[in-house]
Amino acid sequence: MNLPTEQDAAAKQALAWARSARFLTTAARLDQMPLPELPEIAFVGRSNAGKSTAINTLAQHKRLAFASKTPGRTQHINLFELGPAEAPDALFADLPGYGYAAVEREAKVRWQQVMADYLVQRRDLTGVVLLADSRLGLTELDHRLLQWIEPRVRSGMVKLLVLLTKADKLSRKEADASLRATTEALGAYSGEASDIGVCLFSALKKTGVDDALQTLHGWAHP
Repeated sequence: MNLPTEQDAAAKQALAWARSARFLTTAARLDQMPLPELPEIAFVGRSNAGKSTAINTLAQHKRLAFASKTPGRTQHINLFELGPAEAPDALFADLPGYGYAAVEREAKVRWQQVMADYLVQRRDLTGVVLLADSRLGLTELDHRLLQWIEPRVRSGMVKLLVLLTKADKLSRKEADASLRATTEALGAYSGEASDIGVCLFSALKKTGVDDALQTLHGWAHP
């Protein structure tokens, strides 16, 4: 008879917590967002990196985060509440995808500024989950976003987790190389107090789901 381990219990707790996620509100500007009072975990990434799919997989919902067939269409910050309905304990913030060429330049510039302000100024931002296609690694736009949050990451104010999505499309050798290259690249943003993680992720194969959820649960419940 195999008795459950502490790790099994922690994984189940994190899964149940993520499953409680429900839509709270949407905001086009920072002044439309609720007053900071709960730990916030922001999800960011290129428009085709699989961000919405990853959120839905982590939360074990099919359509919690809307995955548009046309990348770049979502131009709002969508907030999801987690924990007991009567006493929520964290928020997921789904930020607009970036880097899609078909989006009008004016909208791109406006959303760049909104995202930069959110990532730099939002008081209760606890952690950032950056979704990057494992086949591409960190792109120039990903590095630009990392530069925005670098001071907060280095100081330990904001934690960072990079999920290398679509890992099921890589061979074991390719996956290891992607993980190694990303880990090395993230070294440029680390400091003594920083908390940075990286893991392979596949919504199809559920690779990395348990590890990611335990990390996020730990951020919200230090």
